[in-house]
Amino acid sequence: MAEKKRAQKRANTAGGPKRPGAPKPKRQQTRPARRGDSAARASQGATRPRTAAPARAVAGNFIEGRRAAAEALRTGFPIRRALIAQGVEGDPAIRELLAGLGEAGVGVKFVPRIKLDEISSHGAHQGIALEVGEFPYADLADIIERSGDGPALVVVLDHVTDAGNFGAIVRSAEIVGAAGVVIASKRAAEVTVATYKTSAGAVMHLPIARVPNIVRALEDLKAAGFWVGGATEHAEGVCWDAPFEGRVALVMGSEGDGISRLVLEACDFTAKLPQIGRTESLNVAQAATTLCFEWLRRNYEALAPMPGAPTGE
Repeated sequence: MAEKKRAQKRANTAGGPKRPGAPKPKRQQTRPARRGDSAARASQGATRPRTAAPARAVAGNFIEGRRAAAEALRTGFPIRRALIAQGVEGDPAIRELLAGLGEAGVGVKFVPRIKLDEISSHGAHQGIALEVGEFPYADLADIIERSGDGPALVVVLDHVTDAGNFGAIVRSAEIVGAAGVVIASKRAAEVTVATYKTSAGAVMHLPIARVPNIVRALEDLKAAGFWVGGATEHAEGVCWDAPFEGRVALVMGSEGDGISRLVLEACDFTAKLPQIGRTESLNVAQAATTLCFEWLRRNYEALAPMPGAPTGE
């Protein structure tokens, strides 16, 4: 009997304790308003504030700005279409770009300027944005063939993930005359619009190969006569004493972990940059640039007579 009373008490207080004399809460109307019931719609608008709809992101990768667009056309970057702000057709620079787009067979669409504002990453589109397609990666065999038989440099990136670092490394490698850059096909930075910008367009002047296995790529480079050197702060010797003459495959590790164990074991030698100051180290892009120029310094006399090579004059 006592148990029955306790059960009844729990049932009566299931909704929580009630204050004496408190009014019962009114049941909210859940019936949807009928179509055309303006009063009901006004009531709904009053109880549910309308929030501004977020700006819809425009799909695709875009190169923006007149100079960047001209460089993309000049270097043959794959372009799907061009978006140009309405009202700028008469600008001489835009007219020149329109002529180049026509020669390249690229479709042009004139859009309200606000559309380009939505696309722009930094608001400096200058009335033009190019939607670009997939980057045409090279095969490792293409890079080996391009290296010829004499001194050559191939930069191998062991899962470098930052697009800014990747682009800067490609830029340095292209400037010193490297035969190409090799990157991992997974868990690594790839060629995007951001990479195109940070490389200053160098990605279109230098073959870049994506490989599923870095160690296997190093074995292929060794078979082609390359001496594989790994850049690591744990090396015993500094780069000034490393064998950078001739055909070198320079391996740079990821930003956080450096060169992975298996890749490090595949290296013929390791080297580090000398250091006097207190800062821990350079980032991977700065280190790669320094080592690329060390390779160029060692091989400059052999490379200078080659057609198209810089002469220093």
